[in-house]
Amino acid sequence: MKPDHRTKDEIIYGIHPVTEALKAGRRKVSRVYISRENPGKRVNKLAEKIRKTDIYVEAVSRDQLNKLSRSDYHQDIAARVSLLPTTAGSRLLEPESGIGPDTFLLVIDSVVDPQNFGALVRTAVCMGADAVIISRDRSAGPGPAASRASAGAMEHARICVVTNLANYMKDLKKNGFWIIGLDHMAHQSIAETDMTGKCALIIGGEDTGIRPLVKRRCDFLCAIAQSGPVNSLNASVAGGMAVYEAMRQRRTAALKKNNAKTR
Repeated sequence: MKPDHRTKDEIIYGIHPVTEALKAGRRKVSRVYISRENPGKRVNKLAEKIRKTDIYVEAVSRDQLNKLSRSDYHQDIAARVSLLPTTAGSRLLEPESGIGPDTFLLVIDSVVDPQNFGALVRTAVCMGADAVIISRDRSAGPGPAASRASAGAMEHARICVVTNLANYMKDLKKNGFWIIGLDHMAHQSIAETDMTGKCALIIGGEDTGIRPLVKRRCDFLCAIAQSGPVNSLNASVAGGMAVYEAMRQRRTAALKKNNAKTR
């Protein structure tokens, strides 16, 4: 994710990204564009709601929406917004950041497809991950395509950017995190790996997986057990399965702890 110094805003598109951007309130929404060519009830209802605020709603042609969003999948609505705020990884480790003994981080290493990136962020938000960690130069960023792929969930994500992921892993360990890498060649399955407590789960890129140095700095490597004829999964699908397993373990552990207290 390379920073864009040329602009301080961007166009997000789709009903869910626009809705969630307004709901989250983390971006400045300067203008909303809707199609004047029969946009449908959902768009009209959202536009009417927006018109009650101080945000200007402009009706444009569908071709104009295509150009503004650089996509045909805008669902007849788009918005000009400020860039999604991100946090430096170092800030996450400061005492006032809210990090605790049960913090769970999703670390995305070299996932460059915004569709996969957005899907992973959506999973992280839905499953309650405390933050998403990405590299500045080796990841898709939180741009419009990723927002669309996340169905707007990215608007609620705490995304932290680091310059050197391998070095940042040292900082995580110093702060008490166990680091688990998802690697399809690992001998231990996700079900056999303890993902409770303070831990970070690393998901690798679409083609190469976790980079070698990053892999070497993991405390554990685990894989998703498979029995079919295809031996690999899409990055976002694999990541979603691993995050679900982590959250399942953590909720089970919390339930047992609560039950023990009530006895």
